[in-house]
Amino acid sequence: MRGEHFELETAAAADGLRRVAIDPVSRVEGHGKVTLLLDENDQVQQVRLHIVEFRGFEAFIRGRPYWEVPVMVQRLCGICPVSHHLAAAKALDHVVGASQLTASAGKLRRLMHYGQILQSHALHFFHLASPDLLFGFESEAGRRNIVGVAAAYPEVARQGVLLRRFGQEVIRLTAGKRIHGTGAIPGGVNRAVSRQERDGLLADIGQIVGWSRDAVQLVKRLHAADPALYDVFGTFRSNIVSLVGSDGELDFYDGQLRVRDADGGILVDGFDVANYQQLIREEVKAWSYMKFPFLAALGPQQGWYKVGPLARVQNCDRIATPLAEAERREFIDYGRGKPIHAPLAYHWARMIELLHAAETIADLLPDEALSGSELVASGERSREGIGVIEAPRGTLIHHYQVDDNDLVSSCNLIVSTTHNNQPMNEAIRRVARRYLGGRELTEGLLNHIEVAIRAFDPCLSCATHALGQMPLQLELLDAAGTVVGRLASAS
Repeated sequence: MRGEHFELETAAAADGLRRVAIDPVSRVEGHGKVTLLLDENDQVQQVRLHIVEFRGFEAFIRGRPYWEVPVMVQRLCGICPVSHHLAAAKALDHVVGASQLTASAGKLRRLMHYGQILQSHALHFFHLASPDLLFGFESEAGRRNIVGVAAAYPEVARQGVLLRRFGQEVIRLTAGKRIHGTGAIPGGVNRAVSRQERDGLLADIGQIVGWSRDAVQLVKRLHAADPALYDVFGTFRSNIVSLVGSDGELDFYDGQLRVRDADGGILVDGFDVANYQQLIREEVKAWSYMKFPFLAALGPQQGWYKVGPLARVQNCDRIATPLAEAERREFIDYGRGKPIHAPLAYHWARMIELLHAAETIADLLPDEALSGSELVASGERSREGIGVIEAPRGTLIHHYQVDDNDLVSSCNLIVSTTHNNQPMNEAIRRVARRYLGGRELTEGLLNHIEVAIRAFDPCLSCATHALGQMPLQLELLDAAGTVVGRLASAS
C-alpha cells in the first residue's frame, strides 16, 4: 500500500472467501504485499506476508573472485549495505587466513558498523515508524510521513535527519562512500581515518549522544501514554536469537550465538557461529520467496524465533556503555522478569541500541589505532569462510566456499529479515483478527497490518531468495516481436 489506497479482490467462488490485498506494503525497504482471506461475515480466515521480488545473489555470485564479494553483496540493499559488506569481509578473513585482524583494522570495522547501526536505526524510527506513532495508526494517510512529522514536530524530525547524517558521515570516512563503500577487504581494511577527520566527528559526538538519549525518552513517553496498545498490539511469544560478546555483553560486530525460549530460559549459549548449520534450518513455502528459518532441535513448528533489537537487548547480560545500560535495565524491569514480546517494543529497544551506538562511537573516536598504518593481516589460506554479524535488523550470516582458482564455488546467506519471517506473519495474523475481523475495511484499519510489519524494520530486498523455487524463462524476440528462441529453467 502506498499511502492512501488499498486493493480489494474477490477470490474464486469455490471457496466462498473474499481476498483483500495490501500491495505493496509501504514505508519498508523492498517490495512485499499482504493478503487476507475473509469469510461472508468478514471474519479473517488467513493472513500472509508475501515477498514478491527475487534477488539471485546466492547464484550469480558463484564464479566471481572472492575479493570482489564484499563489494558485490552489499548491492543487496541501499539501507544496510555496510552490514553485508562487513559480514562478507569477516567470512573471507578465514579464506585469506586472517585469524586475527590488526588492531587498526578491527577498530575501523567496528567504527564503520556502529555508524551503520546509528544511521539505520535513525532512518527507521524517525522517517518510517514515527508517523504512525506520533499521529496514530488511523490518522490521515497524507500526513503519515516524514514531511508530516517535520510540520508537526520539527525538532524531532530535525534530530532524526541529523542523527542519520552523522552515521552516514562515519560510514563515508571508514568505507569511502556513504552507500556501497569499499573500506573492508578480506583480511582487514584499505583505509584509515585521519586525526583531522576524527576531530571533525568528535566535535559533534556530544550532541549526537544527547539526541540519542532524547530519542529513547520519546519512545518511552509514547509507550507510557498508551501501554495497553504498546504491550498488546500484535503480541506473540517466541524464542529469541542473537550474538552476544565473550562476557555476555551486547556486541553488534562479533560474538557467539545465544538462544532463549519464550520465557527467557537459555536454550543454547556460547554456540560457535562456524557451526550455524547445526543450529538453524530453513523451510521453503510456496507462497513467498523468503525462507522460514527455525531451530533444528525444535523443528519448524516450535523452533521459529525472532531476532533484532528486541531480541538483542533482552538476550545480552549487559551493555558496555553506561547510558544505554541504564536504559536496558529499565526496559528489562518493565517486563517484570519475563521477556517482552510485543512488536511495538522493538522501537524502544531500537532506540536503546541507537544510544549504545552513539556512545560506542564516542569511545572509539579518540583511539589512535583508527589512524594506524597496519591495516591488513593474512595467514594460512582456507577454502571456506563464515561471517556472522548483528545487522540493524538482526543476525546476518554469510557463508562462502572458494575453489582452487580463488573463485566462489558456493554462497549461502541467511539475512536478518529472513529470521523474522515467521514472527512478522504471526504478528499480522494477530493484528488482523483483533482489529479487522467483522469490520468494514478502511485504509486506516489496514494500516494496522503495516504498522506491525514496520515494527520489525524489515529489509525485504535483502531477504528474498528461494533456491530451487524460482522458475525462470528467457525469450529472444526479433525486431517484429516474434519469439525466435526460448530458454527455461525448471521450477
